[in-house]
Amino acid sequence: MLGISDASGMFDISGTMWMVYLAFVYGLKSLWIPWLWPVFNQIFLMVYLSVWLRRSNVLTGAEWIRTRFGYGQGGNSAYTIIVLYAIVSVLGFLSYGFIGIGKFMEIFIPWEMIAPYFPIELSPEAVPKVFGIFFTTIATFYVMLGGMHSIVWADVVQFGMMTVAGIIIAIIAIQKVNPEVLANYTPEGWDTPFFGWNLDLDWMGLMPALMDKIAEDQYGLFTIFVMMMLFKGVFMSMAGPAANYDMQKILACRTPKEAALMSGSVSVILLIPRYLMIMGFTVLGVVYFSDDFRALGMDIDFETILPRAINTFSVVGLTGIILAGLLSAFMGTFASTVNAGQAYIVNDVLLKYIYPKSSRKFQIRLSYLVSILVVAISTIIGLYVQNINSVLQWIVSALYGGYIAANVLKWHWWRFNGSGFFWGMLSGMLVAVVAPFVFPDTLPLYYFPVLLVISLIGCVVGTLASEPTDRNVLINFYVRVRPWGFWEPIAQEAFKRYPDLRRNKNFKRDMFNVAIGIIWQCSLTLIPMYIVIQQGFPLVTSILVLGRTSLILKKNRFDKMCQDELEYNRFMEKHKLN
Repeated sequence: MLGISDASGMFDISGTMWMVYLAFVYGLKSLWIPWLWPVFNQIFLMVYLSVWLRRSNVLTGAEWIRTRFGYGQGGNSAYTIIVLYAIVSVLGFLSYGFIGIGKFMEIFIPWEMIAPYFPIELSPEAVPKVFGIFFTTIATFYVMLGGMHSIVWADVVQFGMMTVAGIIIAIIAIQKVNPEVLANYTPEGWDTPFFGWNLDLDWMGLMPALMDKIAEDQYGLFTIFVMMMLFKGVFMSMAGPAANYDMQKILACRTPKEAALMSGSVSVILLIPRYLMIMGFTVLGVVYFSDDFRALGMDIDFETILPRAINTFSVVGLTGIILAGLLSAFMGTFASTVNAGQAYIVNDVLLKYIYPKSSRKFQIRLSYLVSILVVAISTIIGLYVQNINSVLQWIVSALYGGYIAANVLKWHWWRFNGSGFFWGMLSGMLVAVVAPFVFPDTLPLYYFPVLLVISLIGCVVGTLASEPTDRNVLINFYVRVRPWGFWEPIAQEAFKRYPDLRRNKNFKRDMFNVAIGIIWQCSLTLIPMYIVIQQGFPLVTSILVLGRTSLILKKNRFDKMCQDELEYNRFMEKHKLN
């Protein structure tokens, strides 16, 4: 249930619109671009990080900070910066969703139908923003009235609807477009995920506007772009999930082993049905929209390909299923994000410092008010954002760039303390907010190393300028979580206290499994792509790669994880540490 709910939250409107646009422009090479997020963070979670996180035995991300940094000044500083970061990221994600829902609904409810009843004349640029305000207002009431169980069950129902819709759309695309027809509408290399130093997709003779779009995206030097994504993605994945609802779903699992399996299940559950839909709409759009897009020149918004395709190719009934599914995904993701933001503001700020003795009724009203304010602020931000891609690029490269250094060090360096966490996160966040104004025409991914270095300096200086975390806190953390990394002084003290404690020597094994897992995940993505574009030999090859990597992960990860879990549970029960 949690895996389906997590996968369902990723099957959102804004993300799916963005990925249909990527597949339309970049073809099968779009496989790599979601590494910006990075999608393979689920592999790191599956292999070892979900186990580490669940072993902490806490209920929230903020509570986890206390298990690592304690309750002194450093721990309080770390706790404060996590709350601040969570609020900033919530505003960013809500703005991202605001833009997507507005553009999406503009296609299905033409403004010409509403304009006679609307007292103000709007420019075409303002129309999606009005739709965004309208639908986020509805979603805000859902946030205040719904609870955790309603969100999870809605996610499960929504994902079932989207899976059925994805299969049907893929069948329609296969029936309407054969490989020979598709080849006439796409440039050479569009139908392969492999690439050279440059992107080498020449749309000039087919759709010249896309060449400007590729230049605007700054993906031309594709090898450098992929290398930068991999560099950022590895560090970001090693940092673990942010303190949001993704982390909550890991912490909600019953055991560390189930947490790892839940994270692994997300890729299995999500990728095939989602990419059947994405490639189905992409293939239909490429063949049937190309003439219209050429006529429009530079006036077309390629991020609206998904709703245009739904409106054009879905049969009666199927359109309703897709709309209901995507809108429920928007509602669920929106609700989870707003709830995360208001929980931090209300529980960790207002009730802790301003209204510590307030009544239950007052707390509920306060949560309503904060939810409304969070949505209002994110909506104002969204009014000034150009498109989905721009805000997504800022979130995954700039904002997350300031998050990475501190959150990698917290797992792997014993001396790292709450003060270092605070100054590393703060310096990274400040640079992330300022950088777009300093480098307005630069892809955030390309100045990510600057963010990382500045944040790392803040981490190290803040750590060395303050006292280490309390030894007992560190020993308890090490014994419970068992991380690998630079923990030798703490490990030696832990061995004195628990002579039968086993050191974690699985770094090489974990990294090997991560590499195999990324190949496994890529195969899961390519299989539905090859099904829709009807390439038999690459499809068979991808299935064989999937089978081989699944077998390796089963023997080298799952079987050994069961052995590790058994030894860990015996140790914890023996010393009454559960």
